[in-house]
Amino acid sequence: MATTATTQPKPPAPRTPVALATGVGTRLSRATRTAPGRLRIAGALLATLTIAFGALTAWQLETRAQAADRVVGYSQPLSRDAAEIHRSLADAATTSASGFLLAGAEPKAVRERYEADLGTASRLLSESAARTSTTSTSPARDTLSELNQQLPVYAGLVETARADNRQGIPLGGAYLRYASEQMQTVLLPAAARLRDIEDKELAADYAEAESWPSAAYGLALVTLLALVWVQRQLYRRTNRVFNIGLLAASAAILAGGLWLTTTGMTTSSALKRSDHDGATPLRALNSARVDVLSARLSENLHLVARGSTGKYLTQWDEATKRLAGTDGPDVRLALRKGSIPEAYRIGPTASAKPLEEAIAAYDQWRQKHDVAHALEVDRADYDGALKATVSETDTTGTADAAFKQTDEALERAATAEQKLFTDAAEGTGDDLRIAAVAAAVLALVAAASALRGLGRRLAEYR
Repeated sequence: MATTATTQPKPPAPRTPVALATGVGTRLSRATRTAPGRLRIAGALLATLTIAFGALTAWQLETRAQAADRVVGYSQPLSRDAAEIHRSLADAATTSASGFLLAGAEPKAVRERYEADLGTASRLLSESAARTSTTSTSPARDTLSELNQQLPVYAGLVETARADNRQGIPLGGAYLRYASEQMQTVLLPAAARLRDIEDKELAADYAEAESWPSAAYGLALVTLLALVWVQRQLYRRTNRVFNIGLLAASAAILAGGLWLTTTGMTTSSALKRSDHDGATPLRALNSARVDVLSARLSENLHLVARGSTGKYLTQWDEATKRLAGTDGPDVRLALRKGSIPEAYRIGPTASAKPLEEAIAAYDQWRQKHDVAHALEVDRADYDGALKATVSETDTTGTADAAFKQTDEALERAATAEQKLFTDAAEGTGDDLRIAAVAAAVLALVAAASALRGLGRRLAEYR
């Protein structure tokens, strides 16, 4: 008995991408031939443009906000700490030399200052290492590692020099000079590299935080032109002058652009002010503070060496030229050359008075140095030169007293400039985020308004 076979229908062949594209194109072509179809396409286009404007604006503002937050909470603190590490190391070397010259008469305050400098440097190195990028290629991490390794070596040499000096062993002076050599050739150059690395990162964050969101403005312009074009087409076909929904959408986009402009200008102004009055003057001021300490270290080491070498006198001359050139005290501060006058010229009004006091104290310091040098060279009076330079009892008439006045005045100027930076830059990230949220909300309002405005026209065809 024959069996009749049942023929199964064949499944439809899968549509190729070309076929799909052709089908979509055909449907769009049919849609554009009718008024409702054109309205739906216009609605989809306007909704896409408005939402894209909101998303792009919010993204660009958030990127700027993150950069502004990094300026305030990351890169500027790291730059400040790197400068403080540099200054603390230089001050430790200077203070250890002062304590060595006083030997058994070393005041407790001198020892405490030296230990505080080392403690500050160690703490800031640890904090900077914890906050620095963890990538293995980070140059800051390599420099921090080098500083962490070499700082205990330096401290050990200073302790050996101090112990020998207290026992009257002449080898103590050699140990201190070797320790100072390690400081000047290894630690301080590494600290300077770290400061440069962090300063470059701060500059990069500033540039990103102040960048202009040109893409958002471009898309806002395209969106507004599209809204105007659709309203013009509706007017030509319906003779209705206004479409409330499209007008509301246009107003929302304009409001978003205005908010973007206002916030961008105010935050950029605040960041520029924080850089102009805070970050940039601080960098110049930190260089001056290190130059002051370098001059004081060379002054002390010359006495430690007891005239056995002219190297430290050469270092003194170089440091003082960097500080205030060869201009005399009668020349106006703004016209003098050197790192302190430069810090005065670019610094804000808040730091002007401390810097004037610093240069006045520095001029006194140079005069007292010349007196001590004359005692040592012209009269061969080493003890007299030593007492004119550093003394346990005379806290006002020595070169050491004038140096401290110079350093303290520079510290006051640095405190004033750091406050100006904080006051100007703080909160800029939050302002940018508020603008980002506002742009996103206004974009959604614009999209909803456009769709509603076109929806009312579509309803007339039903």
